[in-house]
Amino acid sequence: MLLQRFKNTGIEAGCDEAGRGCLAGPVFAAAVILPDTFYHPDLNDSKKINPVTRLRLRAIIEDKALYWAVASVNPKEIDKINILNASFKAMHLAIDQLDVKPDRLLIDGNRFNPYSSIPHHCIIKGDGKYASIAAASIIAKTYRDEYMQSKASTYAQYGWKTNMGYPTLEHRKAIAKYGPTPLHRKSFRWHPDV
Repeated sequence: MLLQRFKNTGIEAGCDEAGRGCLAGPVFAAAVILPDTFYHPDLNDSKKINPVTRLRLRAIIEDKALYWAVASVNPKEIDKINILNASFKAMHLAIDQLDVKPDRLLIDGNRFNPYSSIPHHCIIKGDGKYASIAAASIIAKTYRDEYMQSKASTYAQYGWKTNMGYPTLEHRKAIAKYGPTPLHRKSFRWHPDV
């Protein structure tokens, strides 16, 4: 069962990103502040939930969260500042959009660039431990998937409808055959090991 809070006092925002390991498309991040009473039996790390359940949970989170926000950083910026910093920037942009300033941030992972003067806690595999981080993982993942699917027909040969820009063999073979698109991250290794 996911933990509701890191500490008993103050407003906590869970933060997570989606798309860090992709070859194409933006990196997305979300920040979510849940009520202390929030519970859903299916809530978990977005990677452990099927797409239909993720979308159903997103609607519930958007309805029941006290505050939530999602933001992204585009491939050009990713190439400029690197994917790790771009992930942190996307989280910062999401936090910027929250209508209330949290007292602490719960970050999925082991590193983070501090945001303003708000204390943060990095939690490895936090999306499987804390409800607010799991909720953020679902928001970030579903918005990113929708973005990639919206571009899939324009760049049909790359298989984004199913691979979402991740480095599948099909995707890497398509890059080798057709070259990169404007949505590909130029600083990433594309070529297939075939």
